[in-house]
Amino acid sequence: MTEPTETITLSGAIRRGAIGLGLFAVFTAGLIAVTQQLTADRIADNERAFEAQTLLALVPADQHDNDLLDSAYRTDLPTLTQSELLRLPESALWYQAQQDGEVVAVILPLVAPEGYTEAIRLIMAVARDGTLMGVRVVQHRETPGLGDQVEVTKSDWIHSFDGRSLGQPPLDDWQVKKDGGAFDQLTGATITPRAVVRAVARGLQFFEHNRSVLLAIDPTQEVTE
Repeated sequence: MTEPTETITLSGAIRRGAIGLGLFAVFTAGLIAVTQQLTADRIADNERAFEAQTLLALVPADQHDNDLLDSAYRTDLPTLTQSELLRLPESALWYQAQQDGEVVAVILPLVAPEGYTEAIRLIMAVARDGTLMGVRVVQHRETPGLGDQVEVTKSDWIHSFDGRSLGQPPLDDWQVKKDGGAFDQLTGATITPRAVVRAVARGLQFFEHNRSVLLAIDPTQEVTE
C-alpha cells in the first residue's frame, strides 16, 4: 500500500516561504542586535581606556590609589561656585585623584573660547597645594603647523604650565610675553597660546574659589570651614 503524497498548493508554498523568511528575519535581527551591542560595548571600553590614559598622563598611577574614572563628578554640583570661570558650554566631568583616603589632586575641564578657529577644550591637573601638574589640549581646530603646537605631541609648549600656580607667576603675568606676560607665544601664532594661557589662569582661579569642595572626599556635601 503506497502512502498518500502531499499536494503542495501555491498558497501553501507561499505560507511556508513566509514562515521561513520570518524566522530568518527574526534570527538576523537578533544577530544584528547582539553584534551592535558587542560593538557598542567595545567602543565604550575603548573610550574609557582612552579617557583613563589621558587622565593618567596628568596624574600618573603611582601618585594615586583610586580609579580616576570612578571618582568623577559634574561641574554643576550645587556645592561649586563660579563655574563660569571654566567657560564650559555645558556641565562636564571633573575627577579626583586620591591617595590613602585624601584627595591629592583634581583634574578639571575647561574651555578657551578665544581660539583662532573655534573654542579649545582642555583639561588641567591641579595638586592639593594649587600647583599645576599639567595641562592638555583635548580638542581643537587650530591651524596645522602653527596653533596646533599647543598639542603635547607637536611641541613642548604645553609643559610651560607644569609647576606653575597663581602665585608663580602672579595673576597679572598670566599672559603671553607679547601682552607683557610670562609665557612664550608660539612661532607664528599668538592667538592660540594667548587663549590657552588665559583659560588656564581662569581654571586656577576656579580651583582657589572651590578648593575646600574640590579636595573633599565627598564634594557633594557642603563643607564647613
